[in-house]
Amino acid sequence: MLKGLYVIADTQSIRARDFLDTVESVLSVGTRIIQYRDKVNDQETRTVIGHKLRSLTRKHKSLLIINDDIELTRDIDADGVHLGKEDHGISETGTFLGAEKIIGASCYNEYGNAVQAVADGAAYIAFGSFFTSPTKPSAPLADTGLITRAKQELNIPVCAIGGITQDNVTPLLHAGADMIAVISGIFNSSSPVRSVQEYMTRLQPFRSAP
Repeated sequence: MLKGLYVIADTQSIRARDFLDTVESVLSVGTRIIQYRDKVNDQETRTVIGHKLRSLTRKHKSLLIINDDIELTRDIDADGVHLGKEDHGISETGTFLGAEKIIGASCYNEYGNAVQAVADGAAYIAFGSFFTSPTKPSAPLADTGLITRAKQELNIPVCAIGGITQDNVTPLLHAGADMIAVISGIFNSSSPVRSVQEYMTRLQPFRSAP
């Protein structure tokens, strides 16, 4: 399942009143991995939204990953959590959540971070930002060589993130990225559903490759 389009549903990119309907619309056209990213709501609100997302992702047979929040991940029985450098450690998180949960790790533009994440038990690693990102405009840029090296040396799925559009995604796929994470390229478009379908069309030849 850790392959293809990785949609990040960020509450700062989707109007609050449209959030759940928008997420379901992109799930309904085949999104199989979605991350809930919420830096604005309190824990109670995130829990309410999280339970609703859990129902939607089960309905559409999709993975639900929670950004940063290991307690929310456990409370709503999400499929996993994505951790940044300021979050809980991977080993600690694995103990807290249990071995069956997916733990993803942001490795930014540092290969050493990826090596450590794999050693600590991450299920996938993420490099980026590969391009200037509206979500994190000051993030240091990563090079596609990180993806290629990780695919050669580390036995783990690799996700690319950061400013990825339909016009610049192909080099990341050629480099070997298993997953392409997108926020603004989908939710800042006039039609998130159409954008998801167009990304999937671009990813399809690489998904079917050995």
